[in-house]
Amino acid sequence: MNVGVIGAGAWGTALAICAARGGSDVILWSYDGEYKQFDGIELPENIQISRDMAKLSACDAWLIVTPGAFFRETIRSACQYYKNQPIIICTKGAELATGDFMSEIIRTEMPGATNFGVLSGPQFAAEVAHNIPTGSTLAGPQSVVEIGTQILSMLYINPSSDVIGAEICGVGKNAVALICGYNSVAAAGENERAMIFTRAWNEVVEIGMASGAQMRTFLDLCGIGDLFLSATSETSRNFAGGMAIAHGNAPVGTVEGIFALSGLIQRAKNLNIETPVLIEMQQKMRLK
Repeated sequence: MNVGVIGAGAWGTALAICAARGGSDVILWSYDGEYKQFDGIELPENIQISRDMAKLSACDAWLIVTPGAFFRETIRSACQYYKNQPIIICTKGAELATGDFMSEIIRTEMPGATNFGVLSGPQFAAEVAHNIPTGSTLAGPQSVVEIGTQILSMLYINPSSDVIGAEICGVGKNAVALICGYNSVAAAGENERAMIFTRAWNEVVEIGMASGAQMRTFLDLCGIGDLFLSATSETSRNFAGGMAIAHGNAPVGTVEGIFALSGLIQRAKNLNIETPVLIEMQQKMRLK
C-alpha cells in the first residue's frame, strides 16, 4: 500500500515509521524537506521524504499530521491533489482563530471529502518510533477504520464511529494537561491539583456531550488513556508548557493546549455551557 503522511514533525515521522514497518511504502511530505530524527532509529528505506505535494495524488490513503496552527493552510495546498483517498486526521487540537476542530476544517476546505476519520490515543512519538507498545482509538466510517488498521498494524487499534468525541478528547486532554502542568507548580497541594483536574475534565465532557459525542468515548484510549499520559508526565509538551508558564517562562515548541483551551472556552460559549474552571485557569496563566 502507498501511504501519504502530511507533516514530518515528531508525530508525523513516528507514524511514517510505523506504517513503513507494517509494510507500506510511505511518502512523508515535509514543507522544508526535514524530518524528526529519533536517537537510535534509522529511517526505513520504504519512506521517501518529499516537499512535492503532487506525489500525494498516487497514495492510497493520507495521514494528516500537520500542527493545528497550520492545518487549514496545509489542507488548502493539498486539496488539489486529493483523489478521494481515505483520510486519517492525526492532529489533536482546535484552530485558535475559529475554535474549529480539524474535521470541521476538512469539511470546509475539502467539501467533497467524506471518507475521513480521527486517530487519537496515548502516544508519545519517540516511543512509537522505538516500537514500544501502545494503542489508539480510530474513529470514522468502517472503510477508514479498516484501512487505518491495516496501515498502522504495529499499533493496537480500538475502532469507533464517534469522530467528534475522539476530537474533543484530543483537544480536551491538551488543555487539561496544560492546566495540570501549571498546577504541579502553582497549586497549594495535591488535593487542589486533583480537584481542578477533575472539574476541568468534567467541563470537557460536558462540551463533548453537548456536541453529540458518546460518553463511552471519554473512557476509551482517546479519552482517559490519553488524558492519563499527557496530564501526568513532564514528557508531555502540554504538561511541560504549563510548568514553564507557572515558572514565568515561555513554553518550548508548539504547545497545542494553549490553543485548545481557548477553543474549548469559545465552543462552550457557543453552546451556552459554563466552564468556570477552564476560564479561571486561562486567566491565571494569562493566556488571554
